Amino acid sequence: MTGSAPVPAADADAAAWGELLAGSYREIGERAMRDLPIYNEALGVEAVGFRSFNDTIVGIMVTPWFMNVVMPARAAAQATSTLRIRFPAGDIEFTLSEVGHMGRIASCSLFSPMFQFADMAAARATAEAALTELMLPADSEEAVRRREPATSPIDRRNFLRGALTERRG
Repeated sequence: MTGSAPVPAADADAAAWGELLAGSYREIGERAMRDLPIYNEALGVEAVGFRSFNDTIVGIMVTPWFMNVVMPARAAAQATSTLRIRFPAGDIEFTLSEVGHMGRIASCSLFSPMFQFADMAAARATAEAALTELMLPADSEEAVRRREPATSPIDRRNFLRGALTERRG
């Protein structure tokens, strides 16, 4: 026994789907992307945080050329090129495309190209943080706190009165 919590079957299926998709992108990378100027050699292909969500699967795909939120395309979306999905953080618009043997997927670009990432650890941390934000309800205390400015705007009157100086005790 490892001491870790059991993974729900739906999340295990989601992680497996993410790994299959990552395999498709690895093939695409080797076949068609490696020699393009948008390919960041410091990165690999990784499925990050795939989980079940509202009777489907969602996660973030990190590749040397993009980072996208991805999910299988719903059957109702087969005749369109975009799809709007409601997440706890709000509505997100996805573009529909075909990916290898995976068929149609819905994706929303977060980064492309990926040169701002020096290594996979940085890309993975960013993907995990993005997925956390996506699943955070927009009206939750945490989301509201994160939207507040780190400091209050400078008010001229308070500035002139010296109210903005730091007090040390």
